[in-house]
Amino acid sequence: MQQPVVRVGKWLVTPSVNQLSHSDRLVTLEPRLIDLLVFFARHPDEVLSRDELIDNVWTRNIVTNHVVTQSISELRKSLKDGDEDSFEYIITVPKRGYKLVAPVIWCADETPPTAIDLPELVDSTPPVENVTAAPAAAIIPAAPVTAAGARKRVATTLVWALFIISLVSCVMLVALSSMTSRPPQVKMMLMLNPRDIDIRLLNGNSCNNRSLQYPYAVGIGDLIATSLNTYSTFLVHDKTNYNVDEPGPSGKTLTIEFVNQRHYRSQQCFMSVKLIDNGDATVMLDKRYFITSDNQLSILKDLLNSLLTALAQPLPAAMQKMLDAYLPQQGPALARFYTAHQLLLKGDADSLSQASDILAEIMKQWPDYAWAYAEKALIDTLRYSQQPGEDGQDSGLQNEVNQATEMPQIKGSAIYYQIKTIDYLEHGKINDAYAMIKLGIGQQMSWLNYVLLGKVYEMKGDNRQAADAYLTAFNLRPGANTLNWIENSVFQTSIQQVAPYLMRFNVK
Repeated sequence: MQQPVVRVGKWLVTPSVNQLSHSDRLVTLEPRLIDLLVFFARHPDEVLSRDELIDNVWTRNIVTNHVVTQSISELRKSLKDGDEDSFEYIITVPKRGYKLVAPVIWCADETPPTAIDLPELVDSTPPVENVTAAPAAAIIPAAPVTAAGARKRVATTLVWALFIISLVSCVMLVALSSMTSRPPQVKMMLMLNPRDIDIRLLNGNSCNNRSLQYPYAVGIGDLIATSLNTYSTFLVHDKTNYNVDEPGPSGKTLTIEFVNQRHYRSQQCFMSVKLIDNGDATVMLDKRYFITSDNQLSILKDLLNSLLTALAQPLPAAMQKMLDAYLPQQGPALARFYTAHQLLLKGDADSLSQASDILAEIMKQWPDYAWAYAEKALIDTLRYSQQPGEDGQDSGLQNEVNQATEMPQIKGSAIYYQIKTIDYLEHGKINDAYAMIKLGIGQQMSWLNYVLLGKVYEMKGDNRQAADAYLTAFNLRPGANTLNWIENSVFQTSIQQVAPYLMRFNVK
């Protein structure tokens, strides 16, 4: 049944088309944001906790506080419409939750309206009895209408007038909400979120060895985004694969760029890293690194420490434990690993095959690097799910998976649950796959985990929850690579049918 139209403050909300409108403005939101606003509208002036929102809007989907906070922030930004001085629709009640303070008027309801009690119409004509014709001159004038009858007629007229006016008003509001005679106006003013960070990889000047350093920069961006999203209060969007130059709401931007700089008598290529506070354009971090095959490990550690210091974010013990398992002991191993990891991020069949071969070489040369075993098991499990081989290959893959997942550094980690999720999906064990990815998201807030969560929901037949997971994955790492993972990893997905909102991002 079509959801009712509701007016929230100055906005007319039409849930059936996911739109807000007022005057000549028309804004289209994600379905989940519309559901969130409608739930607030059903509980005006009530303080709603995060748990209540998750129970009723996300229906206990696997979400984190980051997702709820970000959704509230995006909804506030849309309602403000770029005007910083406009009315605050949703306020935060410290340690309790959120409250909608704007006036709410419903134009329709799910239940049919109750009948209106109208005054009974009274016929004031006197009863006709045996009346004999009288001479014209003897006709008696009609008795005047009594005061009580007049008052009843006035009340009846007013009730009908108010009913008709209300009915016409609702019809006009619904008609105006569906009119698109004027194209929507886009305002460039954005409300910055100070604890949101964008990571961008700039083209910069041409460097001779840029092609060798590029996978290293992509890997750094992926590691920083996953680490801060999991172990800090910052929300990081890894846009190293998002080739769209547009302003965003993030309060800070971390840029990675390769630049040529004269060093004594020769030109050398440096990796320049800058952290900019977009609120006042101040530079929070500015470093340049000359990268070789031997110093990539030390550069990565220095960059992470410098970044955490600039953000006044202490290094959590859990993050240090993850880094100890993730990073190799030798710098050259990291250089080769990031070459394979970039191919994994691409996600197409040829790239995955190349990545598997590179990781096999790493395992031979550095057999103590446990993460290489896990990454290869993840890649090969994914390849097998897309193109199943012979029984012998299945047995060999299972041995490879068992070897990787039994390593002490890997068991119980995020990549462990990713491998298990794909393996269970491949064998049709949907409930087991759901349990694994739920644990994986608890270990790590990453775009890959949410892609796999979407695949699990698709197998469960819940496309609405799958769309939520895919939108979260794309928000964490927007770009063509993530879209390719959504469309082709594990099994093919129709974005048009499952998550049509992503069709607007033409990033290929």
